[in-house]
Amino acid sequence: MTAPAVKKPRHQVVLTVLETSWVSPHLIRVIAGGDAYDELNANDSTDRYVKLLFARPELGLVPPYDLEELAVRLPAEDQPVKRTYTVRWMDPVLRRIAIDFVVHGDDGVAGPWAARAQPGDTLVVMGPSGAWSPRPEADWYLFAGDEAAFPAIAAGLEALPGTAVGIAWLEADSEADTFPLTAPAGMEIRWLFRRGRPAGTTSLLADAVAAADWPAGRAEAFVHGERGAMKALRDVLFKQRGLERGQVSLSGYWAYGRAEDRFQAEKREPIGRILD
Repeated sequence: MTAPAVKKPRHQVVLTVLETSWVSPHLIRVIAGGDAYDELNANDSTDRYVKLLFARPELGLVPPYDLEELAVRLPAEDQPVKRTYTVRWMDPVLRRIAIDFVVHGDDGVAGPWAARAQPGDTLVVMGPSGAWSPRPEADWYLFAGDEAAFPAIAAGLEALPGTAVGIAWLEADSEADTFPLTAPAGMEIRWLFRRGRPAGTTSLLADAVAAADWPAGRAEAFVHGERGAMKALRDVLFKQRGLERGQVSLSGYWAYGRAEDRFQAEKREPIGRILD
């Protein structure tokens, strides 16, 4: 009988926060770098993402963390917490990485950390990984997502060929949460507003994509955000519009009412599956 493969721990890169800035009232950008930048994985995908580790400051843990040792020594509530975030951009010349965090008060772990982050703070990064980049042969491009997907959509828009045409739907709370996006002149940006309704509780994205007049030709779709909304968009894209699997990058970044640990665990359960 063959022994099960032992999963190799991800390499932890310990970076230093260099600066922070508010992109919108609920979105803060943290730029980090340092000598360890060159240890980050080389990944040229447009949808690059990283795993971040956050430890409770009062425990005095020093990164990189020996997660196996800490799992034995510390109770579950004291373990470093892992969170997944899209990379907004990487600059190999200046050796910097930018990550945008959605902040809703004191809810969660990563958002409050980012809101309080100061130059000199430590950011522990694993990755990046990623697999998607826009295909230049597409006739037009479709983007759809909520705040969690804004960094990936912004990076995707910037990566398009200059002649690209299409539509990007972005769901936010209100006009105050909008910000400038760099995109080819042929890309139409359509903001959708929840007007105080909680993120993850509306059908704004699916309704808008379903009702729109689509451009002619073969589309390429990048659709990411809250899991329930992505399931609704899955049905629009595949059942209503008849897109093929290879035309769509579709993923749930989070799920309403779920912390990330539970959300990640549910990916192995029927409730967490968006695509078969």
